[in-house]
Amino acid sequence: MARSVQCIKLGKEAPGMKFAPLPNELGKRIFDNVSQEAWDAWTRHQTMLINEKKLNMMDPEHRKLIETEMVNFLFEGKDVHIEGYTPPSE
Repeated sequence: MARSVQCIKLGKEAPGMKFAPLPNELGKRIFDNVSQEAWDAWTRHQTMLINEKKLNMMDPEHRKLIETEMVNFLFEGKDVHIEGYTPPSE
């Protein structure tokens, strides 16, 4: 049976992740409070953010930017702003 969490991003109970996505306190916080569905949404945004801003994940400043955007997206309810990207209309 899948593990469930009260997802802070989606505002509902949903299947949780199988393991913490990061080996630190933030990873534990994400594991305990974010559903797999919300994490998948973040990874799509993260990919666009890395590509559009041409981020280098070997650069500590770029990794810090990604971490800040991740916390904003998952816990603060802020959407990721990517210049030049217009989401498809529903």
